[in-house]
Amino acid sequence: MALTDMQVKTAKPKDKDYKLTDGDGLYLLVVTTGGKRWRFKYRFGGKEKLLALGTYPDVSLLEARTKLREARKLLAHDTDPGEKRKTLKQDQQERQDVTENSFEVVAREWHHKFSGQWTSGHAATIMDRLTRDVFPWLGAKPVSEVRPLDLLAVLRRVEGRGALETAHRIRTICGQVLRYATATGRAERDFAADLRGALPPVREKHHAALTDPKEVAELLRAIEGFQGTFHVKCALKLAPMLFVRPGELRQMEWSELDLEGAQWNIPAEKMKMKIPHIVPLAKQAVEILRELQPLTGYGRYVFPCHRSPLRPMTNNAVNAALRRMGYTSEEMTGHGFRAMARTILDEVLQVRPDYIEHQLAHAVKDPNGRAYNRTAHLAERRKMMQLWADYLDGLKTGARVIPLKRTA
Repeated sequence: MALTDMQVKTAKPKDKDYKLTDGDGLYLLVVTTGGKRWRFKYRFGGKEKLLALGTYPDVSLLEARTKLREARKLLAHDTDPGEKRKTLKQDQQERQDVTENSFEVVAREWHHKFSGQWTSGHAATIMDRLTRDVFPWLGAKPVSEVRPLDLLAVLRRVEGRGALETAHRIRTICGQVLRYATATGRAERDFAADLRGALPPVREKHHAALTDPKEVAELLRAIEGFQGTFHVKCALKLAPMLFVRPGELRQMEWSELDLEGAQWNIPAEKMKMKIPHIVPLAKQAVEILRELQPLTGYGRYVFPCHRSPLRPMTNNAVNAALRRMGYTSEEMTGHGFRAMARTILDEVLQVRPDYIEHQLAHAVKDPNGRAYNRTAHLAERRKMMQLWADYLDGLKTGARVIPLKRTA
């Protein structure tokens, strides 16, 4: 006789496992621990087999009978329900493996693992390039199946919109992802390496900069007469004096400044080379910062965003101010203050090149091939920074201008 819901519900465990038969090969196995398991006993290919249909009460008597009918329907069509289930599980696992090892999943895993070693801006730029230019076409593809032609199609789209330099950078990023996938056993090798030479080379672009002292003098006077917000004006006045990278300047924090000791200690995570950097502050720089302190000193950033003081000012603030003053992007940029200082300090003020390069936070090495530490030549650099600030003051006030000593 067929089972009833009450019989299934009230079945108690005994000293040994026992069965409650429902009919057509379906029975309930009651085990000594109290568990109740639905089983379907059938024959296929001359062999007796057993198919698990779930456990009670997760699978009710009615649901077990429904599963039984589905299994018997497969038998009627000469299909082993047990083998059918194995095939479905295998297909599901393969689909899951594809999803878990897709290019996007591996790329995001790589980004998460290594982004702590980058600046926040660099990490955001990499993810933006992947999200916008790579994931829509390669994201769902298993990383093990990405081939040179797949990646080349992505790069051609980027190149086609006139962003050749970005295309080169994306090739590098994808190569890093594929090398990570190879190292973790999910790809064969870095196929992006096969695309070297597939894109036209990028012509080197130099950041526009004024290096003639007479033109620099006019720029300094224009900055002095700038009519924008006070903290942006202060950033403009410090940009030529400190000649740090624009991102480092705009993210300057009050906690990093030692105004009494006249120096700015930039932590490693904010630096391009990931090495802490010291910027000696000339007395003119200290005066500018002390004047600004009552306005923004209550917050984290020296130059906060006007929309939210919890963020630094935008990376375009200095360039936008230069445009307002009438300087085009072909004449001067925020990054150009570095080239301005490097050129004039060398060719006009005759400062030792290694002092200049070290203050620019470039990879300077000593005669033994060792990288200088952040305090190397600090005393000399302090003198250099004061000399430079005094020279800029002289230009601004119309003092005698020493022309550049150019060679043929």
